[in-house]
Amino acid sequence: MSAFDRLSPALGYQIVNTLGFRELYPVQLAAIDVVLDGKNAVILAPTAGGKTEAAFFPLLSAMDTEGWRPVSLLYLSPLRALINDQEGRIRRYASTLGRRVFTWHGDVGPPARKRFLEDPADILLTTPESLEAMLMSPRQPARRLFSRLRAVIVDEVHAFAGDDRGAHLAALLERVSRYCGRDLQRLGLSATVGNPDQILGWLAGSSERPGAVVDPPRDVREAQLVVDYVGSLENAARVIAQLHRGRKRLVFVDSRRRVERLTELLREQGVETFLTHGALAAGERRAAERAFREGPSCVIVATSALELGIDVGDLDHVVQIDAPGSVASFLQRLGRTGRRRGATANCTFLATGERALLGAAAIIALFRSGYVEPIRPSRRAAHILAHQLLALAVQERGVAAGDWQAWLAGATPFLELSAEDRRELVEHMIAQGILADHDGRLWLGPQGERRYGRRRFAELYAVFQTPRLITVRWDAREIGSVDAGFLEALDESELGAAFVLAGRPWQVVDLDWRRGGCVVRPAAEGRAARWPGVPQFLGYEMCQAMRRVLTATEDDPSYSRRACRVLARLRSEHAFLRDAQAAITGTASALTWWSFGGGRANLLLARMIEAELGGRCVVRNTSIRWQGSSGNAHRELRRWLGELAAAGRPHADDAMRFARLAARRRLSKFQPCLPEKLLDGFLVDHAFDLEGASRCVRALGAPA
Repeated sequence: MSAFDRLSPALGYQIVNTLGFRELYPVQLAAIDVVLDGKNAVILAPTAGGKTEAAFFPLLSAMDTEGWRPVSLLYLSPLRALINDQEGRIRRYASTLGRRVFTWHGDVGPPARKRFLEDPADILLTTPESLEAMLMSPRQPARRLFSRLRAVIVDEVHAFAGDDRGAHLAALLERVSRYCGRDLQRLGLSATVGNPDQILGWLAGSSERPGAVVDPPRDVREAQLVVDYVGSLENAARVIAQLHRGRKRLVFVDSRRRVERLTELLREQGVETFLTHGALAAGERRAAERAFREGPSCVIVATSALELGIDVGDLDHVVQIDAPGSVASFLQRLGRTGRRRGATANCTFLATGERALLGAAAIIALFRSGYVEPIRPSRRAAHILAHQLLALAVQERGVAAGDWQAWLAGATPFLELSAEDRRELVEHMIAQGILADHDGRLWLGPQGERRYGRRRFAELYAVFQTPRLITVRWDAREIGSVDAGFLEALDESELGAAFVLAGRPWQVVDLDWRRGGCVVRPAAEGRAARWPGVPQFLGYEMCQAMRRVLTATEDDPSYSRRACRVLARLRSEHAFLRDAQAAITGTASALTWWSFGGGRANLLLARMIEAELGGRCVVRNTSIRWQGSSGNAHRELRRWLGELAAAGRPHADDAMRFARLAARRRLSKFQPCLPEKLLDGFLVDHAFDLEGASRCVRALGAPA
């Protein structure tokens, strides 16, 4: 029996005759046996490579032949926009078998939700944050709703696994499993995962099902890559205006502010330009994406939000301003092109600065070597365990002190937290008034209510911190949101303050700080809007690739003549890097160690230098600058590095010792829940790269 023949006869007929599939992709055929055999799986395929069908077709087949009843399938996505984009396609597939689909997130109103609760659909599409809200709300019958659940699909699983949202998601899957009382089948979909077997284990959690990675061989075409140096955002706009005229172009920019500015510059060049980023209202984003899909020759400028599979139609070209921070992100963006038969994936990098050019060259080098960053899911996420304890207390209206851990048994993010760790966590939360023990049941204490109980526990729906944003409206139309601090800094005399949002200038008419609203009207010009954010450190492998670019003697074929000239100058300035032992430069009072270790590795090493050798350090991704050192600083640093290498340092104790010094800001809203030892462990995991720091020391600390 072929894989296709294992699908239910009704679904097989519909795939061919109603949906019009002439044949299934290899990944779709390979997934059929795996999914119908009941295995957990990570399914890998390039963007638009058929991952969605690979998961849904066999599950719909099982739903058909086994008579699954609603709600039997849960689809989780990192973005509302991706859910909205996928909804029509999934609804079409399900409807061929008479099955129904419902979407639940913040854009869906109460009347539609009420109808769903009264008559649930077979397939529920939602985000982890909306799922958490459903579990916690006394108005949603979550226990009944999920009692018949059979399987979960996690789309863009790589976007979850390595951070707090992934730890949250893993815990939610365990809680939902307890509601349905069965071993849920778990499927993760991704285009870019460097370590799929590890991600499969993370996704499985407590599940005892066998697992498989579905990753059939791919017909790989050589991508068309160009790396150019333009020197400024203004020059980038001029190049884009001339580049690929008459074609659709998607331009990635890694900040909302620069998205707005580049859009303004392109429109000044007469280019039909749309934009999208996370601070725009959903209606504004959808309108821009729809207009871009329908336009024959235009540009859409976007942040990373558009790298996660959202359909903006057939693209001709991707342009990257500067460089993304990882190969995985680059692959997602590259995969937006080359979808049509005979087309080739392509990406043009336009570097606005020398560091950006070096980053782009490093991305190309890693890509050509086949490297993709491994995702390292946390196994001791104490702050997420604290969050889940609070959420369970609300969900259960007081959770039994002896039962709360059973809800999360087997969740991968908590496996390396000992029984003592868990006991100390609960005791600390009670001592701080975050939890209260009422006759053996844990509930929110006065501090827990104050910190996390506002707006009906909305602070517990999401694990990430939400900055204060002000909603911007023009008449009855929501435009988007801006940072409250930015509006406070505007000159509001005579209501003359104006700013740019959604690519258009707006004048402030009225501000309601209490309700978080700003009324505007169109203006002639305005200041660039601002949103909160923190600099993102690059990783060790990325920085090492930058070093290899600087020490190389040949240019990649993708480099433009301008890029070659700038890189030649940079290589000349950094010629000393060809000798690993010459990676310390400078004067007696200010040394620079060119470690190329990445920001988090360098941060740990800098704190150790300050504590053990004195002076002050300035940390960058590629270097540590040591200031205020002694007259024999070069010799002293060499001696110290040699001692570190001989002692096998830095080690975990070093990292724990300096954890508090590394955190200049709160990294999680659940830090107050953690006792001292768990707090230090949390800060180490989030602030430092211990492995990268050790590799830097070994490279320079070993005897010459």
